[in-house]
Amino acid sequence: MKCYHVDAFAERLFEGNPAAVCVLDEWPADELMQSIAIENNLSETAFTVREGDRQRLRWFTPGGEIDLCGHATLGTAFVLANFIAPEETRFVFDTMGGELVCERRGEVYELDFPAYELRGVPVTPEMERAIGAPVRAAWMARDLVCELESEEAVRSAEVDQALVRELDGLLLHITAPGAEYDCVTRSYAPKLGVAEDPVCGSGHCHVAPLWAERLGKSALKARQASRRGGTLLCTVEGGRCRLAGGAVLYSVAELNI
Repeated sequence: MKCYHVDAFAERLFEGNPAAVCVLDEWPADELMQSIAIENNLSETAFTVREGDRQRLRWFTPGGEIDLCGHATLGTAFVLANFIAPEETRFVFDTMGGELVCERRGEVYELDFPAYELRGVPVTPEMERAIGAPVRAAWMARDLVCELESEEAVRSAEVDQALVRELDGLLLHITAPGAEYDCVTRSYAPKLGVAEDPVCGSGHCHVAPLWAERLGKSALKARQASRRGGTLLCTVEGGRCRLAGGAVLYSVAELNI
């Protein structure tokens, strides 16, 4: 089984979010895909099989299968465009999160994802203890989103992983307006075996609509302020969130399965 290691939402190697991508002729057992994800120990391993004129796509974290993942979808489109179907520029994926489309435009890949509908929730002492910083406001969809007081507060946060596990929501995103960027965000997923996600596409389907409404603009330049870092060009309209960025190949491996 061939496995591609791609840095997604990256302009250079060792930036963005690394994803493993396995392009298959048929589906292996779920237990095997989960074991491969654990062995890879990346935030996501993507598995894809061609079904008619579409790709069926599934994502596994070390802690289990997930219903939506941006960077591993971008990474899968990068692999298909460069190694499997170089004549194609538009890839349609059937996923647990519905139909997803990724289009290649030169060296940039643009995802068309559903935008999450956030509802405001009360800020709690548990949120502030987990994050280790004051929280200005909080919202919930699939994930919990907490607005901090400043970009510096986001960048310097040292969250308590055990306390984050006790919060509602699948992931935790902390975010604030940026100076160079419209917003800066960090994302944590200890419930899925991922301490901090280097760049979270599905997370920006939460925070991009929030900042688009707050700033009164549909196009945003967002920065994931993790140690690796990554830039996402986000466009929010019609209940959808388009996320664009680059990708870089790190390695190609043959898995001895």
